[in-house]
Amino acid sequence: MLFKDRSEAGTLLGRALVDGVRRPAVVLGVPRGGVVVAYEVARELGAPLDVVMARKIGLPSNPELAIGAVTEDGQVVVDTGDAGRLPVEESYLQEQAARLAAEIRRRLDRYRAARPPVDLKGKTAVVVDDGIATGMTLAAAAAGLAAREPREIVVAVPVAPPEARQRFREFAAYVCLEEPEPFYAVGQFYADFRPVSDERVVALLRDAAHNPPQPGES
Repeated sequence: MLFKDRSEAGTLLGRALVDGVRRPAVVLGVPRGGVVVAYEVARELGAPLDVVMARKIGLPSNPELAIGAVTEDGQVVVDTGDAGRLPVEESYLQEQAARLAAEIRRRLDRYRAARPPVDLKGKTAVVVDDGIATGMTLAAAAAGLAAREPREIVVAVPVAPPEARQRFREFAAYVCLEEPEPFYAVGQFYADFRPVSDERVVALLRDAAHNPPQPGES
């Protein structure tokens, strides 16, 4: 095990980012587990916390096989690997994009609880998850932030396979604490990787909004 739990991983990740992230910065966690990590990163950086989402599009005949992903604004990002080259009707992609974008908006509305998204214009957007398996959905979530005009995008995770960094090389800086091999699943590197509830995500975002962190707090 590399980390006791997501909170410990977030504290360590935040400390690794302190000297390298240009301010002002905004930390964006990927629900659900990524928000727990991002909460600690935000406290270490003294930065506001928000959420960012994307959802995968599965192959019609095999929904678990991702062929692409949908960003918050409905943009479709097609996987650059073998799965993304499988023949799929354009109408299917459009239908899935509309459905998933609406689902993303509903979940973001719940998480933010009527608070507006944190302004990213001219700021460093630090996108945080609890780890990476393939990285496609996280890459879509991060790339979708470009329309909000951040100064730069940094993708930061505690653990990922070595090849994951290739997903982000064209549009984001990338920070990963550990790149172990062999890599089977993110959860194998946490002693405690229990599921995170929507209620905890809402509570963490509310706390971060009402108690803005100061640099170095943990």
